[in-house]
Amino acid sequence: MASISGIRSCARVLVSSASISKPATRELHATAAKQMGGHGHSSDPYYLHAKHMYNLDRMKYQKLTMSLSVLAVFSIGVAVPVYAVIFQQKKTASG
Repeated sequence: MASISGIRSCARVLVSSASISKPATRELHATAAKQMGGHGHSSDPYYLHAKHMYNLDRMKYQKLTMSLSVLAVFSIGVAVPVYAVIFQQKKTASG
């Protein structure tokens, strides 16, 4: 009988201590985003040249520049995987 009352008192202590402690939660804590304020104007855009950055219609030699840009990006996109395959085959053949 004494052991049963001892177990009950231990159970009460455990239950009361569990209800006092806070439940464990996992959360992602992040700080607020810092605003760029180098010039003291909060109404200015973050990047000061953003309004005039991509005026493609006013670009000099637009057709030539865009054609060369697209050709260069496409060439790199083709050349890099081809070079990687050739390099890997040479490496495998020599080993």
